[in-house]
Amino acid sequence: MSFNAKPGVLRDALRSTRGVWVALLALLAIGTFWNIPARTGEPAVTPPVPAIDNPKAAGPLQTAVIAGGCFWGVQGVFQHTKGVKQALSGYSGGEKSTAEYEKVGTGRTGHAESVQVVFDPHEISYGDILRIYFSVAHDPTELNRQGPDVGTQYRSAIFYADASQQRIAQAYISQLEKARAFARPIVTRVDPLKGFYPAEAYHQDFLVHNPTYPYIVINDLPKIVNLKRLFPEQYREKPVLTASAS
Repeated sequence: MSFNAKPGVLRDALRSTRGVWVALLALLAIGTFWNIPARTGEPAVTPPVPAIDNPKAAGPLQTAVIAGGCFWGVQGVFQHTKGVKQALSGYSGGEKSTAEYEKVGTGRTGHAESVQVVFDPHEISYGDILRIYFSVAHDPTELNRQGPDVGTQYRSAIFYADASQQRIAQAYISQLEKARAFARPIVTRVDPLKGFYPAEAYHQDFLVHNPTYPYIVINDLPKIVNLKRLFPEQYREKPVLTASAS
C-alpha cells in the first residue's frame, strides 16, 4: 500500500476479506506514518437535549443532510434510529457533475460524503437527529477527517435546507460549546444545502450487508452499540433499508 495514495485508500483496502487482524495491523502501520491514532469507533458522549428545536408534530416527512466522515457508518446509525424512514448515502457540497466516488475521493470537488435522513417529525425532531449526529454518529472535533479517513470529503458538516434548520443547528452547536460537551472545539460547518446526490448502489446499506468487513467492525459497529446504549428509546433493532424505502 502506498502512503502517497489518495485519502480514503485505507477504507477501500479494508473491504478485502483478509480479516480483522490484517486490518488492525494496517491501521497501526499507517498510524505510525500519518500520526493517526489507532482506535475503534468514535468516542461517544451524551450531549444535552437541544434547547431550541421544532416541536414534534404530525406533518409531512422532513429531510436532514449531514456529513461526518465515511457515510457507511453515519447511514448505519440512522438506519437504526426510530422515526427515520430512509437514510441514503451520497454527496453534498459540490456540483452534480463531480458527484462520483472516485472524483469525490480526490478531495478537490467540494463534496463531503453525506447522508440524507428522511424522518417523520411526529416521531423524531430535527434536534433529535442532531443530538444523535453529534453523540454517536461521528466526532465533531476532528477537522477534515474521521478516524483513519483524511480529507475535506470527510469533514463534519450540517447542510441546512431552510432557516429553521440553520437556526436549530447553530444554536445547538453554541449550546454544546457552552456546556463543554467535548474536550476539544467543535469544527462542524453549517452550510446551505445546494444539492444532495445519492452515492453509487454498492455504497447503500453497506453496514447492514457487510457487518464482518474489517473497516465496519473497527470503526462503525461501535457506533451502533453506542446508539443502543445511549439512546435506547430511539434505537430500533431492525434497520430501514434504502431498497425497502424506495
